[in-house]
Amino acid sequence: MATKAKLHPRNQHSEGYDFVRLVAQTPELEPFTISNPRGQTTVDFQEVGAVRMLNRALLKTHYDIDFWDIPAGYLCPPIPGRIDYIHYLADLLAGSNNQEIPRGRHIKALDIGTGASLVYPLLGQSEYGWHFTGSDIDVGALKSAKQICELNGLKITLRRQNEPENVFRGVVKANDAFHVTLCNPPFHSSMEQANKGTQRKWANLGKGRSKKLNFGGQNAELWCPGGEIKFIARMIEQSMEFADQCLWFTSLVSKKDNLQPLQRILKKARVADFKVVEMAQGQKVSRFIAWTYMKKNQHSLFFSNAEA
Repeated sequence: MATKAKLHPRNQHSEGYDFVRLVAQTPELEPFTISNPRGQTTVDFQEVGAVRMLNRALLKTHYDIDFWDIPAGYLCPPIPGRIDYIHYLADLLAGSNNQEIPRGRHIKALDIGTGASLVYPLLGQSEYGWHFTGSDIDVGALKSAKQICELNGLKITLRRQNEPENVFRGVVKANDAFHVTLCNPPFHSSMEQANKGTQRKWANLGKGRSKKLNFGGQNAELWCPGGEIKFIARMIEQSMEFADQCLWFTSLVSKKDNLQPLQRILKKARVADFKVVEMAQGQKVSRFIAWTYMKKNQHSLFFSNAEA
């Protein structure tokens, strides 16, 4: 097995994929397995069906998810990177909880744009037992997410975002209190840019040109007018309205160059604290930003109220 460098220490995939174990748990994966030039077992990551079946096997083997599938054309997320975000969020919350990683359903997380795969709630609930609320603007995505919940007997709250211009408005209710929000925002500003990004990615992987979008994806998952900066800026602006209902707001930021303008926006929002958390995943470095309107002495109170 090839070692994947620098994944989070608690990431179950830091040593790569154990295909013997995965195939034993999910025999349907075997026809999709191939050997790479070094003679190691892998799958063709350009093949949508192979990636979907690998995800199904990973979720069953490592996270006790018996049923998982997504409709054709929806984003098929890479599990190791997605669970890394969850682990680093657990560390972030531990910093507000006397350095103890919080576990259990009294810890509430809001996943903005949860998607057809429902990947963050599935992973976070399995690893830490948190209660998740997932929101999405796409009816098809929510239908898929609901089916995953029902067929696995999971209690995950799903909410439709009816307004494309809104992030938290219409989703966060008056009596809600969340310890953390998370988001993997659409990072391109147009479908054309999304296609160019995919071609660049395949070229960097030495795969040549491909007409396929990397891991699939609907328009709302891949791009929005103004791209990542505009989406996160809107998120920051609306977060002010819910400052006392959430301890930490967070979002992935795909482009490092976007951090500086986002920091300026956060300063204008007068947040109490702001962090950039870097996550190194193999050859790729990703990151998320986190901000809170609560002073440090209010953090432990937020946890105490949640347990009451």
